[in-house]
Amino acid sequence: MKNVILKPILTEKMNVATEKFNRYGFVVNKKATKADIKNAIEQLYNVEVASVNTMNYGGGKESIRYTNKGIVFQKNKAFKKAVVTVKDGDMIDLYENI
Repeated sequence: MKNVILKPILTEKMNVATEKFNRYGFVVNKKATKADIKNAIEQLYNVEVASVNTMNYGGGKESIRYTNKGIVFQKNKAFKKAVVTVKDGDMIDLYENI
């Protein structure tokens, strides 16, 4: 499956998890399995993955905007998040290609 990993999650909460527990967060393809995510991380970053936890987020709340053309409803997109725990001694440099 191509395009398994869409982008890394760079928040304060994930930075704390990275420093304390060696965990990294990624937004992944909704159809990706844990095995697909593990293989993609190992190939892309050359690290050994200890575990993968996934979370599915539905398309959040609707927001309403009143415009000249009428009422516009907007809904957040659904996505899948993966938290990858890397073996001790391995590290992923997310800022390498910036």
